[in-house]
Amino acid sequence: MTQPNSGIGNVTTNTGLVEMAMAYSRSRMLCAAARLGVADALGDEVRSVGFLAEQCHADATALYRLLRALASIGVTEETTPEHFRLTSFGQPLRRDVPESVWAAVIFWADLLADDWSLLTECVRTGKPASQVRDPKIPSRWSQDPEANSIFRAVMGTAPAEDYAPIAASWDFSRAKVVADLGGGGGSLILAVLGLNPQVRGMLVDLEPSVEAAKTRFAKEDPSSRCELIAADLMQVVPAGADVYILKHVLHGRQDRDAITILKNCRAVIPQNGRLLIIEFILPPLVSHPDSQLEGHLMSDLNMLAVTGGRERSEREWGTLLEAAGFVLIGVYPVGGDTRMVRNVGIVEAKPA
Repeated sequence: MTQPNSGIGNVTTNTGLVEMAMAYSRSRMLCAAARLGVADALGDEVRSVGFLAEQCHADATALYRLLRALASIGVTEETTPEHFRLTSFGQPLRRDVPESVWAAVIFWADLLADDWSLLTECVRTGKPASQVRDPKIPSRWSQDPEANSIFRAVMGTAPAEDYAPIAASWDFSRAKVVADLGGGGGSLILAVLGLNPQVRGMLVDLEPSVEAAKTRFAKEDPSSRCELIAADLMQVVPAGADVYILKHVLHGRQDRDAITILKNCRAVIPQNGRLLIIEFILPPLVSHPDSQLEGHLMSDLNMLAVTGGRERSEREWGTLLEAAGFVLIGVYPVGGDTRMVRNVGIVEAKPA
């Protein structure tokens, strides 16, 4: 899709900086469409604005204006005056289709955007939004009864093949049992088991995530070699594996909590075992514009605002590991270009 046209309020020169400042408009449009259920109301049919307004419980004139704007970015198409249909590009906005992005749109454009709105105070204080928000103003997360299920729908539920590049980037041939800690819906451990038929697995996460994963594991063949275990990693890491994986878990934690989890891993890992941390690895210096690195640094700010965690460099990972009784062996790039693995690295460590 093309870059947004900064035609709103034509009062300043349309510089790149102003366009960046106005980039929220598309996000808010998609969020409104998702919250109103526009895509589900359209389905596979051409629908009138009046019909859609009734289905979406919206003002017809205001909804028409939103539908036209959505048409301008390719989500809908106005076939005849005040009649719209959903485009192929807009289809994933429906909740009832395979690979729906409805949950992801709500997650990023609504629930997390609420925390990002407080980024200035987060930077000023070094604290996440939950600690700088006016206690009289509830967060969007606390107001949405579906928030936790939306989170689980976004995290770790992609097809296992999307995670195959990670499973192929490290040699699991000598592993006996691999534990995926904080593994969400189980995509990564299923990818590992799929490529390594000699390996048994453990999926470890909080009880709601483990319960949500059970249906999936009942249907997928490698799951017969995987044990699902409910645990809070801040309290305990289950014993029994010789390889432990933490993918996009520790970046959501402040250093002290990350060290606690790593120490819990150290308490159960065998002396010849391995710990694999899969994260974005920040460079020691950011000296020029880099669109790929931008995503990593945006994730770093996301952690600042939402969880209080951070993305880390190789040196910072080494410091954390040393504090928890590990030795960093190496950092390895992950091949592949799916959105699940792009530009992540594997930090390998062993017990000191």
